[in-house]
Amino acid sequence: MGRQVNLSNNSSQLESVTETQVQCNRCGVCCRKGGPAFHLADKELLEKGLIQTANVYTIRKGEPIYDNVKDTTTTAETDIIKIKGSENSWACFYLNSEDNSCQVYETRPLECRSLKCWDTRDIENVYRVDRLERRDLVSGVEGLWQFIEDHQQDCSYQKISQLLESGQGKLEGEAKETVLEMIKYDLAVRPMIIKQGQLDPNLIDFLLGRPLIETIGLFGLDIQKKGNSYIFKTRKQAPYV
Repeated sequence: MGRQVNLSNNSSQLESVTETQVQCNRCGVCCRKGGPAFHLADKELLEKGLIQTANVYTIRKGEPIYDNVKDTTTTAETDIIKIKGSENSWACFYLNSEDNSCQVYETRPLECRSLKCWDTRDIENVYRVDRLERRDLVSGVEGLWQFIEDHQQDCSYQKISQLLESGQGKLEGEAKETVLEMIKYDLAVRPMIIKQGQLDPNLIDFLLGRPLIETIGLFGLDIQKKGNSYIFKTRKQAPYV
């Protein structure tokens, strides 16, 4: 869910903080730790263009994530659509870095409205409920949703997890070739769908998720390309999203 503050509930600390803070002081810390995920209540924001789809991306089902509320690593149970970072950082795209103001404050998503760093009970209650998925936004677009479903199947994170589990954390032989073909396919279809659909390239990370050659690192794998060859390396520990 992005590198965000640890929101794990601790009642004694919560009571201490709420005695001294009752409203946001616009320090910008939360917004710099990552943009919010979207929920069904936020659907209209994207449909009406109040938040541009080009400024969001999808964490796909099965992708490793860091649950900042429970302070643990897990895998995404569904799509998680989030606002992109800004200027090669985790900071929310809509954060004004000069004064820590929000450029979409009046139409900010549910998680932003729920998050109070001094009292995390509201965000804890909503962050895993009724998450907005790609199908909620594009399933009615002829041809596009089928393409997304095919891509999800052909570039399945669950399949990668199964292969790594079978290989005790390593990819060898046929398993390595299977993942390599996934990566090659993912790299090939991105420019193709942009050209055929005459799409804004900034929409691709929303439609297909982040490139597999980048997210494979979340499984503890490094891939280096030398000429036409790919070299797989295994790290001891996968990083947080």
